[in-house]
Amino acid sequence: METLSLLGVALGFATLSGINLYLTTFLAGMAIRFNWVNLADKYETLAVLENPWIIGVAGVLFLVEFFADKIPWLDSSWDAVHTFIRPIGGTLLALTALGEMDPAVSVIAALLGGGTTLITHASKAGGRLLINMSPEPVSNTVASLGEDGLVLGGLGLMAGAPVVAFFVFLAVVILAVWLSRRTWAVIRKGIRAIRKKGARSPAS
Repeated sequence: METLSLLGVALGFATLSGINLYLTTFLAGMAIRFNWVNLADKYETLAVLENPWIIGVAGVLFLVEFFADKIPWLDSSWDAVHTFIRPIGGTLLALTALGEMDPAVSVIAALLGGGTTLITHASKAGGRLLINMSPEPVSNTVASLGEDGLVLGGLGLMAGAPVVAFFVFLAVVILAVWLSRRTWAVIRKGIRAIRKKGARSPAS
């Protein structure tokens, strides 16, 4: 059970980082610093997240993302930049949760953690791109607030029931793989349709 607990927290960090890395880091750090959660000995490596610099930087970046994430097309540009940042951050958080490990296991965990974050990031980014192709902007705000709510709920589940969190996040990742494939397939079809339409149009 202890192993599943560790995996639940590590998988949770990797999954949620693909949705909102900065909010995940900020809330985790605040929860530890102000004793909203009591760290068990097996999670003692997570104490680094209560560092004021980590909380401050994560908080400022989350504030920027909070507004950027609700503006049509700017949110997709933000996601594009974070295609590289979120997997790295998710990997670091997952490895921090797992603590000291054999070097070979650390490499495997890093690959799995980064891959997990990339999957949820791709699912989020694809969904936002589809929303931006629609004519109304309200969906951006609704989607952004919903994603923030998922991070809050996910962190709460990790703190209260890490074993359950492992299975929940595993299901989320599987669902994200399926959604990501479907979403990007629709986006590719849409792009091809636009190109064909442009090719048929007479030159101006």
